[in-house]
Order: sequence, then structure tokens, then C-alpha cells
Amino acid sequence: MNFKTFPLHSVIYLSNLFFREQVDTASTSSFLSTLSLNAIVFVAAIGLFTITRPHLKSIYEPRASVHLDSKRAAPLTGSRSLLYWPIAMYNIDCRLVRDKNGADAYFFVCFLRMKARIFFALWIISWAILLPLTSAGSHVGTNSQLDRFTMGNVQPDKLVRYWAHLMCTWIFTFWVFHNVWREMQHFILIRQEYLTSPSRTGSIQAHTFLVTGVPASYSNPAALRELFKDLSGGRHNIWTTSGLELIPNIAHRRMAAITKLEAAVTKFLAMAARENAGSGQLETTTKSQRPSHRVGIFGFWGKKVDSIEWACSEIATCNRLLTQISRDSADDHFKTRPRTAGGGILSWKTCAVFITCNSRISAHMASKALLHHKPYLMSAKYVDVSWKDVVWNNLNQNPCELKLRMPVSYAATTALIIFWTVPAAFIGLTSSLPSLAATAPWLSWIDMIPTCQWVMGFLSGILPPVLLAAVMMLVPLSLRSLAVFEGKPTQSAVELSLMTRFFMFQVVHSFLIITVSSGIVAALPGLLRAPTSVPTLLAQRLPKRPHFFSRERLAIVESLPNTRTLFQRFTVLRGLSGAANGLLQIGPLILYHTKLFMLGSTPRSIYAIKYGSRSVQWGTLFPDFTLLAVIGLVYSVISPIINGIACFAFFVFYHLYKYLLVWQFAQPRGSDSGGQFFPRAVGHIFVGFYIQQICMAGLFFLARHERNYPAPAPQGVLISVLLVLTILFQHFINDSFGPLHHGLPLTLADSPREAHGSGKNWSRESDFHPMIPTPSPIAWFPNDLLGLALMQAKNCHDAGVNSSGKTETAAETARDR
Repeated sequence: MNFKTFPLHSVIYLSNLFFREQVDTASTSSFLSTLSLNAIVFVAAIGLFTITRPHLKSIYEPRASVHLDSKRAAPLTGSRSLLYWPIAMYNIDCRLVRDKNGADAYFFVCFLRMKARIFFALWIISWAILLPLTSAGSHVGTNSQLDRFTMGNVQPDKLVRYWAHLMCTWIFTFWVFHNVWREMQHFILIRQEYLTSPSRTGSIQAHTFLVTGVPASYSNPAALRELFKDLSGGRHNIWTTSGLELIPNIAHRRMAAITKLEAAVTKFLAMAARENAGSGQLETTTKSQRPSHRVGIFGFWGKKVDSIEWACSEIATCNRLLTQISRDSADDHFKTRPRTAGGGILSWKTCAVFITCNSRISAHMASKALLHHKPYLMSAKYVDVSWKDVVWNNLNQNPCELKLRMPVSYAATTALIIFWTVPAAFIGLTSSLPSLAATAPWLSWIDMIPTCQWVMGFLSGILPPVLLAAVMMLVPLSLRSLAVFEGKPTQSAVELSLMTRFFMFQVVHSFLIITVSSGIVAALPGLLRAPTSVPTLLAQRLPKRPHFFSRERLAIVESLPNTRTLFQRFTVLRGLSGAANGLLQIGPLILYHTKLFMLGSTPRSIYAIKYGSRSVQWGTLFPDFTLLAVIGLVYSVISPIINGIACFAFFVFYHLYKYLLVWQFAQPRGSDSGGQFFPRAVGHIFVGFYIQQICMAGLFFLARHERNYPAPAPQGVLISVLLVLTILFQHFINDSFGPLHHGLPLTLADSPREAHGSGKNWSRESDFHPMIPTPSPIAWFPNDLLGLALMQAKNCHDAGVNSSGKTETAAETARDR
């Protein structure tokens, strides 16, 4: 096929025939058969979870066995029956999520709970009012089965029924307004309680703020102490990053050498254990028998070296470099520089500064102050910064360069969104091979293949989801790289930027492109005959699209597509299969045993596999559910059936994530933003309102009576008024609560909770520079019966490397492997 000469509109048309057929042939019988099949799978998965959960605590309740009391969670069911877990899961208090995993996790489940409550009301009202109005005594075209319950099934002589759709739109919108206002008040209250809690107030993170774009004249503590001398409560310590740019790379290089040393020593001990098995005596190992590798690129060429000796030498070199940089930095702290910034702003060399205050309200006040008299310098300030959350490579960026990086990164994001349609279109064509073979003469040879049905099933059924999953895995990685390129100095800021970018991608690719292209394809024959009828045809075709979204975007676990059961499969995949997979954790279960067998070669790797905690990335998790909410809101009136499905999905995932965030996931406390993702997610769901109301206005204004003359459009006018009110309400929400999203109000500075946690239990930690690593990590060596581990530990100690034996013997390692 020559794509250069194939008409573009034909590609779009043929690639969407498959989806159009799926929408138009949804039937009750196929729904029931799909529901029955997946219900069996669901029951089997729940039964398997019930049986295996008590025996696989490392997968299903890893936090029930951690050593620290603050991180440990009591067993889900305790001594109760195995069948008690659904009740225990239902009764989980959301506050337990906050205690175990911080504010970000808590507000995520609050978001799911809010959407479940919203769609519950939408479900009851819309099914009671809109379903009878659109289906009883009204029939348009070939609408049948589920299509009878869409807004497009209202006959031209019954347009008076549109008043019910208008009334429901207003009711639904103000119901969402009420819930948004209520949840935003709750967000501010809980966030402030969290910020003033003793555990948060007593941390060094609460007393530290970060300033970037610091010029050379203020890159030493002496000048900074003079600058902040009038700060209320005083500052406890000041650390600059000037001259420390190489430290992260050296620390990474040192850790890689430690990992190499541990692997080499473990391999050497296992080999010695095998050679001396049964003899009870230690036999000398020759030099050629010791582990070795090449130091060239990828280890394929270059000089061959002894792995143990090379790793010890590399660790010692890195320690020496880090010590020298630390000493030079300490000496540099006492140097003063002229307070000038010559040359253009692009030539200014800047650094970042961590300032730890004695009073946390001082840190918040200083972060709001104007620090420098020149443009951009010292203008970016971040309060409540954890050193573990910092992106070190982004700290010393020129502030003017950062201003240029932001539009460049978003331009690249826009380009990525636009050009990602190419692989998506190819996958769409692949999934449409049956229709293509029947429509395009040049593909008729496919029907002549002896095993045509099997080949067709693979190419149009199995291959597209696999390709789509592989392609979509690259999207978050690419967008996260662009967020880092933007210059965000903390991981939480990177995730917030990623959240917006990924939501943009999801809305455009997973909603708008499919909606518009499907509408164009469905209306293409009419458009070619009468180009002036574009608005009317698209308005008629739009209400049919919810069936596609119900399966395609509301299902987390994709399975092999069934060409005739898209809408029905959504209920199973999202409500049943999705929840069952979330409970079973099939992926982590397989990876756990695979990693333990293939990668568990050293004590450190075994410990990380067995006791390392899993976590979620908010920048990619939130957009999946905000997109679900957007699609539900858009079609809440146009196709009311989606309301019940969305309510069920949010309800199930609300309880599922309560369980996961208490017993399985462990979010790094240093990267907790205090719930900053929640208000951004709330802002994103307004996109659903805008799309819904614009579409509804178009449908009302383009409605025509049975004699094909325009109908009066008071509904269109009223829905336009509602659109204006929605814009004003979102502005009101942002204006009211926006200033409270960041910072600590003075009215809470002297609260009892604040005073209770204001002790300096963090002061000793702040005496160490956050960018300079602690002394070299200890290398973990396994114990062995021959005493070789102690000999290697002594040799490493002589070479300047600290080590100690851990966990299991080398003989056991050799036997297991």
C-alpha cells in the first residue's frame, strides 16, 4: 500500500469503520454473554485472592510486616474469617490512608469518593427521567437496543422533550458545583491540619525553603545571613549548591561501583562454596577464577579487570572526590564576593540555596518576599522542601534560561500530542482489517489466505491492543522528560507538571480525536453529497460515541477486543475485571517471583525485592481518573447510561485504592506535596463541563422540526448562560481557594498544634549539607562457612570500603541458583 497516494479522508474513513460497526451492533444478548463470561472470571479472581492473600503477605499486605511502627499497618482481617476482607475493606477509614501515606494519597481517595457521590446522584436522576423520555414513543433511524437511550433518539416532532435534558444539565452542573465547593473546603481544612501536625511541624522539611537563581554575589552564607538577618525567628542554617554540580553524578557512580562489588563478591563466594563443597577445607582460588569484566562501553570491549579490585578502587576514588569537593565547599563558605552581576542576564552564573529557619512561619514568609532587585534573580522560591525530593541537576539553571525552557517544553508537548496520531492511526487501521478487506479491492487477497480467520483474528484482535499498550507506555516517559527539561527543581513539581501534560494528551487523543474523527467518518457519505450540512450531520452522529468510550477509556485492564461488545465489555472490564486485577496484583505477583529468581543475586537485591515497597506516580494516575470523570460528565445527559457505569467504577476503585494505599503502596514522605494534586484534578474536570455544554448548545441550536425548519432555541440560549456561569464558578473557586493552596497563614502560626511540634528535633539533621552524601554506603556481603566473606571484608576495608555480612550464606546462594 502506498500511503503517499492514498487519500487522507479514505484512511480516516476506513480506520473508523471498525469502531462504527462496534457501536451500531451492540446488543442485549452480547452484553449478557459478555457479562456472564467475565462474571465467572471475576468470581474466580476474587476466590483466588481470598485463598492466596493470607499466604502471600509480601504481595498483598507488605506493610503489615514492616519494622517501623509509623509505617506498619495492622493486618486487614486479623484473626477473623478469610471471607471478612470485603467488609474490612469497606470499613477502611480514609484518615488511615493519610496517616500511612501522606496527604497526596488521602486526597486521591477523596477525589474518587467525590466522583462516586457525584455520579450516584446523576445515575438516579438521569435513569429516572431521561431514559424513559428518550426511548418511550420515539425512534430515529436505525437506533436500536442501547442507542434508544441516547439524546439522538428524540424524534424531530418531539423536541419539547429537550427541556428535560436542559433541566438535568442545570441540575447536574449545580450538583457538581456543590460538591466541588464542599470538597475544596475540606481540602483546605485537612491540608492545614496536616501542615500543622506535630509530625510535619517537627521535620526539617517544614522549616526549609529553597531559592534558585541565586547570583554569585549571594552564593556564600555570609552574604545570605546578612540578607536574612531581619527574618523573624532567625535562620538555623544556610547551604548553597555553588561548586557542587558534580556531586550527584559522583554519588551515582559510587553506588554503581558498590553494586558491582557486591555482585562480584557474591559470585566469588558462591563459586568458592561450590568448589569446596564437602571438603571442609579452603582451597586457594587462582586469579583467573575471580570475577572480571571489561571497562569499555557496555562491557563488550576494553581492558579486562578484576571486578573486586576495580570496584574497590572506584569506590575509593569517588570517596576521595566527594571529600575534596566537600572540603572546598566548606572553605568557599567563608569567601565573600562583590555584589554585582555583570554582563547580560543569560551570562549570569547562578546557584541554589537551602535555608533552614528556626520558625517555620519564617520560612513561609521569606518564600513570599521579593529577594533581589534585578529581574528573575532569586525569584523562584519553594517552601516545605525535602532534600530527598530535589532534582539536583536542575538547581543551578540560569533563571532566564528557565523562562525560555517552559514554552519550549510545552511546544514540544504540543508537537508530541499532534504527531502521536501517526502510530495511533496505524493501529486503528490494523484493528480495521476485516472492514478494510471487505471495502478496499487491493486488500481482497487477505480473504484468500487459507487461515484467513485466524490471521484476521490475530491482526485485528490481538495485535492492536499489544501495539497500543507498547506505544502508550512511552507517553508518560516522554512527557516526564519534558517536565524535567522545563527545569522543575523538585520531583513533586515534576509530577504536577506531568499531570497537566498527560491530561492534555489523554483528552486530545483518548477523547477529542476519536470523537471528531468518528463523527466525520460516520457523516462522510453525507458530507460528500452536501458539504454545507457539516454541523447538522456531526451533531446527529455525536451522541453515538459514548459506547466506544465506555470500553476504550474507562477500562484499566485491556483484553482482546470483541468487535461487537464494546459498551457491554466496559461494565465487565472496569467494574469487574479491573477491580479483580487491582486486588490480585497479577503484574507485581509475577514480577516478584521473576525478580527473586533472575535478579536476586546479592543480599541487597534480595532485600529490595522482598521488602522494597511499591509506589504510584500521581502524575500519571490522576489523569486516568480525571479523564474518566470528563467523559462521564460530557455524556451524562447525552447518553445517561454512562452515569450508572461511572458511579459503579468510581465506587469500586475508591474502596480498592483505600486498601492499596494502606497495605501495599508506600509513598516517599519526602515527595509528598501536601495534596497539591487534588485542586489541579478538580480544575481538570471542568474540561468535561465545557465540552458537554458546548456540545449541548450545538445540539439545541441545530435541532430541526419534522418539516426540516429550525426549531426555537431557548434551550441553546439557556445552556450558553450555564456555560458562562461555569466559567465564573471556576474563576471563583480559583480566586477563593487558590491563595490557600500554598503557604501557611499567619493565623495558624501560633496554633497549639504548631507550637507542640516546633521543637528542634530536626536541628541535628540540618547540620549536614543536603547535597553532600553521607559517608560511603556499606557494601553487603553474604556470610559463608569458609570465612571468605570476612577476608574480603578486610581487604575492602584496607582499600577504604566499608562492608559487612548480610542475610544468607554463600553456600545457600549457590544451592538456590
